[in-house]
Amino acid sequence: MTARRPIFLLTGFLGSGKTSLLNRMLRSPGFAHTAVIVNEFGEIGLDHLIVEASRDNVVLLEDGCLCCSISESLHETLADLHHRRVRGELPPFERVVIETTGLADPAPILNTLLGHRLVTDHYRLELVIATADALHVETQTREHREALKQIAVADRLVVTKCDAATPERIAAVRRRLGTLSPAAELILSQEGSGALDAFRAPEHGFALRALAPEATHANAGAQGEDRHDHRIRAHCFVLDAAVSWSGLAAWEHVVVETLGERLLRCKGIMEIADSGEVVFIQGVQRMFHPPQRLAAWPDADHRGRLVCITRDVEERELRRTLGALALASGTDPKISLADLA
Repeated sequence: MTARRPIFLLTGFLGSGKTSLLNRMLRSPGFAHTAVIVNEFGEIGLDHLIVEASRDNVVLLEDGCLCCSISESLHETLADLHHRRVRGELPPFERVVIETTGLADPAPILNTLLGHRLVTDHYRLELVIATADALHVETQTREHREALKQIAVADRLVVTKCDAATPERIAAVRRRLGTLSPAAELILSQEGSGALDAFRAPEHGFALRALAPEATHANAGAQGEDRHDHRIRAHCFVLDAAVSWSGLAAWEHVVVETLGERLLRCKGIMEIADSGEVVFIQGVQRMFHPPQRLAAWPDADHRGRLVCITRDVEERELRRTLGALALASGTDPKISLADLA
C-alpha cells in the first residue's frame, strides 16, 4: 500500500487572511507539488498562479501544484484526485490543502477526513490550521459560533494582519486565543509571512503538541472560570495506567452519549493493556474514528493523555466518564454514565 498523502485543513472566519496565507505557501519552492481544494475558484485569489485553463475541475498551477473545486462531495473529490494521480492523468502531488469557506463548521469536514474510507485509504489528516484576524477575532468569536468552533478545534492558529495591529492588540489576541484553544501552536503572521510555519509538517506525523506534558498541565489549569468565554473549554487528563480495548470503546460510547454535540474535538494517546500497543485517538462531536497504531511512544512521557475541547461542559462531568477506561477486557462497552457511579 502506498503512503497516505497528508491533508492540511485550512479554516478561519470571513476575511481572516486564508487567501494570503495560501498564496504565500504556494509561491514557496518547498511546497511544490501541492493539491489545493477550494469550494469555488472565485473565492480564492489564485489567478496569478494559473498556468493552464481548468480541465475536468482541475487547474494546473506553477511548480506542479494543482487546484480544484469540490465537485459533488469532499470525499469524492479526494478519491478522484488520488485515482487520476495513480493513472498519470495529473502531476504527482505530495500533500493536500483543503480551504474551507469563512462560515464553515469544521466538524463535518473533520469527520469526513477522519472516517470515510474513500479518504482514509489514501490520505491522513495532518493538521487543522485556523487563521485569526488580529483586528477582529475577539469580536468575531463572541458574535459568531462558526468563528469560535474554527478556533477551538485548531492544531495551529495563525494570527494574521499583525502588521496593522498594535502590540497591545496582539497581546490581547494572544490571551483570547490562549483561552479558547490553549493547546494550539500560535504563529504571528504579517502579509502571509507565517505561511511556511503554518503548513510545516508536525514532528511526529500528527499534532502531538496538544498532548505534550507542558500543554496538558497548562490546559488543566485553564479549566476554571474563563473571563472571556466560559462556554468553550479545554479539558486535559493524564492517564497513569494502560487501558483495555473494551475500556476505550466504553469510554468513547459514554462520552458520545453524554456530551453529543458539546464535544467539539478530542485527541488522545494511550497504551492498550491487552497488547502493549500505543494508539492515537481522535473524535469530533458524536463520532470517534479508528485508533491510529503508533510504532512506539513519540516522546519520553509514557503516560496516557486526553485533550477534549468542549462547549458548555463542566470538568466534573467529563471526569466522571474516565472510569470507563478502567474497565477490564471483555466488558460490554454499551454502558451509560450512570453505570459508572
